[in-house]
Amino acid sequence: MSVQRMVGARLFQSIGMLRLCGKLSRWSNDKLINQISSGMFYPLLLQLWRVSEFTFQFRSSSGQFLTCEGEGCSVFATAKTPSATETFYIERNDSKIHIKLSTGAYLQATTANQLTADYPGEPGWDDDNAATFLMTIVANNLHGDYQLANGYGHSKAKEVLQKHRSTFITIEDFSFLYRHRINTVRIPVGWWIAFDHNPPAPFIEGSLEALDNAFTWATSYNIKCIIDLHAAPGSQNGMEHSASRDGTTGWPTSPDYISKTLDVIDFLAKRYAKHPALLGIELLNEPSAASVPLDILLSYYRQGYEVVRKYSSSAYVIMCQRIGNADPLELYQANIGSHNIVVDLHYYNLFDTFFVNMSSVDNIQFIYQSREAQLKALNGSNGPLVFIGEWVNEWNVTSGSQAEYQDFGKAQLEVYNAASFGWAYWTLKNDRQHWDFEWNIRNNYLQLGESPGRQFASQLVILASAVACLFLHNSL
Repeated sequence: MSVQRMVGARLFQSIGMLRLCGKLSRWSNDKLINQISSGMFYPLLLQLWRVSEFTFQFRSSSGQFLTCEGEGCSVFATAKTPSATETFYIERNDSKIHIKLSTGAYLQATTANQLTADYPGEPGWDDDNAATFLMTIVANNLHGDYQLANGYGHSKAKEVLQKHRSTFITIEDFSFLYRHRINTVRIPVGWWIAFDHNPPAPFIEGSLEALDNAFTWATSYNIKCIIDLHAAPGSQNGMEHSASRDGTTGWPTSPDYISKTLDVIDFLAKRYAKHPALLGIELLNEPSAASVPLDILLSYYRQGYEVVRKYSSSAYVIMCQRIGNADPLELYQANIGSHNIVVDLHYYNLFDTFFVNMSSVDNIQFIYQSREAQLKALNGSNGPLVFIGEWVNEWNVTSGSQAEYQDFGKAQLEVYNAASFGWAYWTLKNDRQHWDFEWNIRNNYLQLGESPGRQFASQLVILASAVACLFLHNSL
């Protein structure tokens, strides 16, 4: 699975969990696994949505939000979408909190297992009053575009991202790629890029300019570009790199989300179809097999193909395999389009218990046996081209030597070079060394070789966030 990391950035969360002690039993988050001792009453599972530094919304496991109509009301989880009546202020004193309405009325827990907005006056911070609760942030698992922008707020996030975009990836990186015979960059973007001059909150403008810069730099070094829609409206996999707010996957549940996604593809294809650096457009990164039904995904891919073809007859249209329990043949057996179709597979010896106890030898054998066999079968299927869209020279081996890493990288390069559309390394730059392509090359952990017939390409991450990633792609 794709991994993104922040560099030098504070971590904020737009969801979290409350451990509310005192007169209330527990509030937790079914996605983030909060273990809290039960208090007096029946436990209630909630997600904590961060709106601003002091305001939050609470979402139940069924997707409804806590709502309170005003002072004296009882709190119920009945709202389908949050608004002012679903927004609460939180006052903090270390781990103790008060929750109040915009009118100033404080919530308290009653002996009838209810929350009511009728605490008399202003509560103190002693443990005995019904309006003082204990808050414990148990996990902070989402650190993506949404969380960064929402956490900093617009002004600070804009300052942070402008600095990041102007310094993290520059034309010098394209020079590095050119010197190492890299010929293509794959550039994942978020859906809000189509609304860049005034993106929906909390996203920050500037990602379109960053994409334009990448195309300009790529042209200077005769490098091609693949645009990858990495984050779709509502999130296609519930992960931070798809800009999920709270770990949920809403994209396949809403025709409006899918329609808006097609509009984004239309925007990108129209803008870049005639650019000499464009190689292809990836319609969606890593849709979840557990959450995205195949029929919905195939319908979207077919429509996306036609959208791209409105503006270009030659650009490659790339479809990513569903992550999780899915067979890539499901895309090879689908009639998506007539020509220049590519299926993107992501190969990691990570993120699965299958790899946990593997030795270095086991990992290398798995590449030569399982990965190579699958690639040979797909290459010979007379279907779409095969693209190993993400891989990394990292594993679960805890103390691998440089020689072992070199052997692991060599095995992957040898096998993935056979993919008919090439391969992609995650990432060019990263705060973890073995995920950092430049570090691997400079420290001789990855050895690309000198074969004149071998062509490499890279993928560039310029999402509207402080992600520390750059992808690598090897194509025809």
